Amino acid sequence: MASSRSMPMQYLSISPTPWYLKFLNLASAFSREMNTKRAPQLAVEIIREIQAIGFNIKLVVADSMYGESGDVTGVLSELKLPFIVSIRSNHPVWLLPGQRVRYNRWRAYEQKLSHRQPEQRFIREIIFGKRHPIRYYQISKSSDSEPKPEDTWFIMTNLSGNIQLKVAQLYSLRNWIEYGFKQVKNELGWADFRLTDYASIERWWEIVFSAYFLVSLQANYFKSETRTQAESSSNPTNTLGKFNHHPWWESGTNWKSALNNLRLVIQPYVFWCLIKPWLRVFPIPGMKRGFFNLIGIMNVFRASPIKYAIAS
Repeated sequence: MASSRSMPMQYLSISPTPWYLKFLNLASAFSREMNTKRAPQLAVEIIREIQAIGFNIKLVVADSMYGESGDVTGVLSELKLPFIVSIRSNHPVWLLPGQRVRYNRWRAYEQKLSHRQPEQRFIREIIFGKRHPIRYYQISKSSDSEPKPEDTWFIMTNLSGNIQLKVAQLYSLRNWIEYGFKQVKNELGWADFRLTDYASIERWWEIVFSAYFLVSLQANYFKSETRTQAESSSNPTNTLGKFNHHPWWESGTNWKSALNNLRLVIQPYVFWCLIKPWLRVFPIPGMKRGFFNLIGIMNVFRASPIKYAIAS
């Protein structure tokens, strides 16, 4: 779903908990064992719930699991929500006797891509009988102006107006929503819990999302930090400029680079907690002081400047 508060449909409820904790990767072993509802049914529940609490949903985008579900498209139509959903090539559409299917001509459009130059793709509308509020489009996967059927995919939408050259670009918002949760799944261990009761699993998810929020707050700074790195490091009195001298520090501009650098910043404290019991057994003069000095330097680090509220 794309809205002012966005989340993908792939993360769905399996219990009557608050909606913001209802999202789980349905491919995980946990969901295979405990999920008692089909994904489209869960999606319908989430759509109704988040609209009931006041979300302003601008657009719903979903893959063919939901596009082929009458329950999902039905509730979207019932609630008058704009949507673009992927459908299979054999998606059934009713035709009256004497009506025919009309394939409009291919038209070029510009598909924006992450970290690459935009590419030219092609799209055409498919009209079953006459044009209805629900519209269908076939889209090429490449820049071939006459693509083969196997090199195309299909979407269905209730958007009105002259949308042919922008509908595919709007659907691609789904990829960015997916990317937002990719780091939660791959880097922070969304499904890597070793727990059995649901309340404990929820707490694990809260920890994961808190970590994700922390890193995301810093990620934008690290993008701009690469542009000012030379200026900061050239100032010998600038302590922050020395952080990037660590051999494992990454000067990249992506989310994973921010995660790596923040892990380096908290390492001294983590290592101190690990070595502290041994220092009680074998005291080493000066080691505690050295660790505390290093931890103090780490505490100076602020990737994203913090603005404190001033009482009037």
